[in-house]
Amino acid sequence: MSCGFRGEVRTWSSTDCSSVARFLPAGPQGRTVTVVDEGLRLETSQHPDHETARDVVSEAIEAGALVTVVGRCTVDYEGRASSTLGPGERLVMLKPDGAALVHTDEGQQPVNWQPPDCEHEATLVDGRLLVESHRETPEEHLAVSFESVLEVSAYGLTDERDLSLEGTEEDLRQRILDDPTLIETGFVPLATERQTPAGAVDIYGEDGDGRAVAVELKRRRVGPDAVGQLGRYVDAMDRDLHADTDVRGILVAPSVTDRASRLLAERGLEFVPLTPTGAAECDT
Repeated sequence: MSCGFRGEVRTWSSTDCSSVARFLPAGPQGRTVTVVDEGLRLETSQHPDHETARDVVSEAIEAGALVTVVGRCTVDYEGRASSTLGPGERLVMLKPDGAALVHTDEGQQPVNWQPPDCEHEATLVDGRLLVESHRETPEEHLAVSFESVLEVSAYGLTDERDLSLEGTEEDLRQRILDDPTLIETGFVPLATERQTPAGAVDIYGEDGDGRAVAVELKRRRVGPDAVGQLGRYVDAMDRDLHADTDVRGILVAPSVTDRASRLLAERGLEFVPLTPTGAAECDT
């Protein structure tokens, strides 16, 4: 395996790697190339000058690597809308598939992003690192201008595995859609994510007597909050449907707390125990 990342060590084969990472000095800037088992390569530079950071990013993009840049920057987006983020310390990630993400130190969602199939570029403008991500259809442009760079890294990652999800609410939903008798004999699912003024009901259907049924799915042991949520859906559907009979509410989960069980009885709601495939019951 070889990779054109910048540094004193430029190519190697996976047979050259020991089972323990080796750290090799990469020149006068104090850059480091890390070689690990199975040919995975990391090049990282802490507190680089802007020219060095530009070179690392540019060569990593050319090599098809995943790039991260951490530093104080401003962010400008032009496209379907426009936005500007003032100076702040952020993490910028450029993926080989063309996706770009800008993260702060809060939350799981990026504050700015570009989808796959964008073109990435790193340049110097007035001596400062400028990282850009652009796509033509639709026309969108993300520009990140760095005041200072704390760290820049490039990773030669490969991942040929598909994500396999087990024990999710989606698994519960699919099991019920495949076999509605898991709820009860005669139950007929009519819609998923049915919108109500109180939110979306996981599964909406009818029982054997034609009564409307709202089914709320939870993948783990639940307490009073889940009962309250189901109750709000039932109340909203009662108002929305103007039915002659009350809407039934059924909570589906591996188990419920004692307090939740009492609330279900008080509200006239029902419980069906069901555990997602491959999931162990969780009491928290």
